[in-house]
Amino acid sequence: MSGLMPILLLEDNEVDVEIVKRTLKKAGIENPVHAVEDGVDALRVLRGEGTEAIPQPCLILVDINLPRMDGLTFLENMQQDQTLKQNTAFILTTSDKPEDKERAEQLDVKSYILKDGVNTLSEILKDYL
Repeated sequence: MSGLMPILLLEDNEVDVEIVKRTLKKAGIENPVHAVEDGVDALRVLRGEGTEAIPQPCLILVDINLPRMDGLTFLENMQQDQTLKQNTAFILTTSDKPEDKERAEQLDVKSYILKDGVNTLSEILKDYL
């Protein structure tokens, strides 16, 4: 694995996973991207449980609408863990609900990006990578 900070993508839509990967690649961001389908899998990977593990700290892109454990609940769990809360999280979602934005802010996300603005993703992430 490269020495670049890994990116963990919480996204249950395979098309959206590919769009994010292509957007990053097109912008010259070569950081390894690990995709999981929900917050349960993300916590498992971050904690190194099972065969998959991701180096810490990492950058995390979180969709809100996910099966089993949604993105905001995942962020709450992450913030309660002293090790995991050192990671940098961004929301990447279709939800434009004010209450979702407000809750995300309370959970210390660095930016709230709507999926229709995915092209701005690479510019925002470059500052953190």
